Amino acid sequence: MRRKADDPYADEPFGELPADRVSTIAADDGVALSVEEIDPADGGAPDLTAILVHGFALSRLCWHFQRRDLARLTGPRVAQILYDHRSHGRSQRTDAAGSTIEQLARDLEAVIRVAAPEGPLVLIGHSMGGMVVIALAELFPELFAARVRGVALIGTSAGEVGKQGLPRPLLSKYNPLTRLLGRFADWQPGLVELIRAAGGQLTRAGVRTIGFGSREVSPRLVDFMVAMLDVTPVRVLADFVDTLGSHNRYAALAGLRECRVLVLGGDEDWMTPWSHAERIAEELPHSTLVRVRGAGHLVMLERPDVVTGHLAVLLRDCAGIPSSE
Repeated sequence: MRRKADDPYADEPFGELPADRVSTIAADDGVALSVEEIDPADGGAPDLTAILVHGFALSRLCWHFQRRDLARLTGPRVAQILYDHRSHGRSQRTDAAGSTIEQLARDLEAVIRVAAPEGPLVLIGHSMGGMVVIALAELFPELFAARVRGVALIGTSAGEVGKQGLPRPLLSKYNPLTRLLGRFADWQPGLVELIRAAGGQLTRAGVRTIGFGSREVSPRLVDFMVAMLDVTPVRVLADFVDTLGSHNRYAALAGLRECRVLVLGGDEDWMTPWSHAERIAEELPHSTLVRVRGAGHLVMLERPDVVTGHLAVLLRDCAGIPSSE
């Protein structure tokens, strides 16, 4: 077992970074979305706004390193907006009918309309968050034509989730175990949560295997992920299975062709394998494709310097700052 002193993140304040403003925004169906805003650290006026959209079963806390480091940029200065999807993190729960990628895209539009009503935008989505960004382009093409200068799609897919690798047993709507848990949660949700809590060590091992690549990973980082996942009830996981399993928006990628696009993934990602990133890049030949070797699904936490570095380049390009600066 590694000693605490050997863990580079032993004293990292995961989940404790302050926000400049925290608010609640109502979605179009009234669901309350928890939102926080981060201003440039030096107090200067932002050149653009980045909206970070998290993935399935996570929360806005998963952007820990990016929110910290992007705030320090001065070329460009970036205002950040982070929020929790409905039924995730601190946002209000919804029912199965409201648990769709389409609805999440409408939620994102509501966040933009209220928290960032003007100015250039860069949308950064991980996993299901990337799917939501693609769906937003499908539902609100005028927003992309007028304001979205750049998009980052991290560890995500435009379709056929569950066709290869580990996603099928975890995300496929045909998974009988997921269906069973969902039905069980309907009449005895407390017991389902107890079962998951009782298997804490197995859950931790699963997070390590599914979330990260083969390189050594900080135990503190794994603990952080387990704590984040534990907030999401089993019923929520079951509610989103259908929309993840039926996600197919390759045609919607056409809405991203007029903005700068970064496609980034780990080549040991079992949830959305590297082939999904390659397929997106084939549909968007002008995009920048980045393969992070040895990284898993939670690449923005596992390799934060690589991910944040590429995001900084995207933001700089979107702000029109020459690469020599």
